[in-house]
Amino acid sequence: MKHLCIILLFSPFLIFSQDDLLKEIDSDINSQYATAAFKGLKIVNFESTKLVAKNTLAFIVSHRFGSIENGIDSFFGLDDAVTRLNFVYGINDRLNIGLSRSSFLKTYQGSIKYRLFRQQGNGFPFTIVSFNSVLINTALEKDNFPRLEFEHRLGYNTQLLISRKVNTQLSLELAPTFFHDNLVSVKEQDNAQFALGLGSRYKISKRLSLNADYGLHLNRASNSPFNNPLSIGLDIETGGHVFQMHFTNAKGMNTNTFLGQSFGDWSDGDIFFGFNLSRTF
Repeated sequence: MKHLCIILLFSPFLIFSQDDLLKEIDSDINSQYATAAFKGLKIVNFESTKLVAKNTLAFIVSHRFGSIENGIDSFFGLDDAVTRLNFVYGINDRLNIGLSRSSFLKTYQGSIKYRLFRQQGNGFPFTIVSFNSVLINTALEKDNFPRLEFEHRLGYNTQLLISRKVNTQLSLELAPTFFHDNLVSVKEQDNAQFALGLGSRYKISKRLSLNADYGLHLNRASNSPFNNPLSIGLDIETGGHVFQMHFTNAKGMNTNTFLGQSFGDWSDGDIFFGFNLSRTF
């Protein structure tokens, strides 16, 4: 299954993308800088190498519904929505800060995203961006964890996002990831965890693209009930905003949750429909 997911991700048949959000125009790779490798701040679950422009505020509303496996009983998951509200502000053209709240585990997150290098037509071959965040899980209860302290609610992650715009249609990304949860739900699971994200975008038309990403967890406990997250989505650009629709086996939308706690299974049809709606100000 892992090998199949990786093959699918890097097949041009499965990889497509998005934006007019910041008034970017797809450019030729031979220009000074490759632009619009990804037009959304996220591919699906993973962060992309796109940043919000200087002095611009992006507001992203994300919904992830329940499993479609439950059928009409939950209206194919629509009765069991998880919501995430995310604000991202561009300090300058290379630095973004973000603040979000997700109803999944009632999680708050603060983040910093910084571009280190930019792909050039006849120069450096990749865009490299650093993404770092701190999470607070406010759903934990002392009744269930008598020794619970504030520090147990905390999680951290750091990622190096490495993308390349191969041509005007195809963009690829690697995302080596370290994440740490001070409290894990599986006893044998290390608090410090490692993963490799694979992402891709293939442009179908001026306003439509197909995105996909996959997270390969590198030190998951052998008795863990969780799975690697695989997500496929269609992005629609509609002038002032980007609308992303997707299917995924991850209900959580923060890095630690979709990498560490994805309980859906594509082979069983236990997957979730969701969407992201982005707007800039």
